[in-house]
Amino acid sequence: MSEQVQLQAQVADDLIGKRLDQVVAQLFPDYSRSRLQGWIKDGSLTVDGEVRRSRDKMLGGEIVQVEAELEVIDQHEAEDIPLDIVYEDDDILVVNKPAGLVVHPAVGHRTGTLLNALLHHCPDIAQVPRAGIVHRLDMDTTGLMVVAKTIQAQTDLVAQLQERSMGREYEAITHKVMTGGGMVDEPMARSTRNRQKMAVSPMGKEAVTHYRLLKKFRAHSYLRLKLETGRTHQIRVHMSYIGYPLVGDQLYGGRFRLPKGASDELQQVLKGFRRQALHARKLELFHPATGELMSWEAELPEDFLQLLGALEDDLTSVEDYDL
Repeated sequence: MSEQVQLQAQVADDLIGKRLDQVVAQLFPDYSRSRLQGWIKDGSLTVDGEVRRSRDKMLGGEIVQVEAELEVIDQHEAEDIPLDIVYEDDDILVVNKPAGLVVHPAVGHRTGTLLNALLHHCPDIAQVPRAGIVHRLDMDTTGLMVVAKTIQAQTDLVAQLQERSMGREYEAITHKVMTGGGMVDEPMARSTRNRQKMAVSPMGKEAVTHYRLLKKFRAHSYLRLKLETGRTHQIRVHMSYIGYPLVGDQLYGGRFRLPKGASDELQQVLKGFRRQALHARKLELFHPATGELMSWEAELPEDFLQLLGALEDDLTSVEDYDL
């Protein structure tokens, strides 16, 4: 079984002087470099209607087109896993992902993932690369994700991510007390010391995170964050980099610590919160078929609310004592 792939994009000015294979990797990021190379070699990928070589340099403004057949490989099993569906139509699906659900099968998580659930809920999505998944949330991050149900929708959503027109806002609880909001503009790359981690690196890709202080607690901060870019672990890395790691983040949070004078209730909640306190609260995008601007919000999960409540009670008890 195969699916017809039809893609088109224009080479932007910031790609002038780059090789064709580098350009198409940025224009069509949902397809592997090897697949794109194959399309260049067999003539399925053209530039201004002509076949070009991978090493040919782009001048800017060229129209890159792909007309190819994509083999649909039934390599992942459809599983009847409940989904919290916030919105669905013929083109897109918006889900509220719970903590503990892996998005895509990988080593150690071959089944029981969001992708397996999508294949069961919408079998035709098997014809879309990666079952329509265009962006991911870490296993223990909760909140909103959009999934494309067609290749056309996927291409449009990927373009919105590239153009930064898709709005993604998160809420998080960090260690230490911030004095106000700000922005972190630090490039990121895979850590050279630990391949499971990402890190701020001058040789990395651009990464920009905006954050706003919603509430100060005695030894913690409650934040609203907005992404300009979508690097792996971006919020977790950036917050740790500026000295405010997320509560419960076992990869970037450093040694577990309790604030001095914490109430018994707060100590118990903090000890039991063993995931990063991060929730994808709001998602905004232009519908890939209609162009309509749409947005959704997902309420905070119960464990996050419990943590906020314990922090609020701890702050109130200290304020009452001071009085």
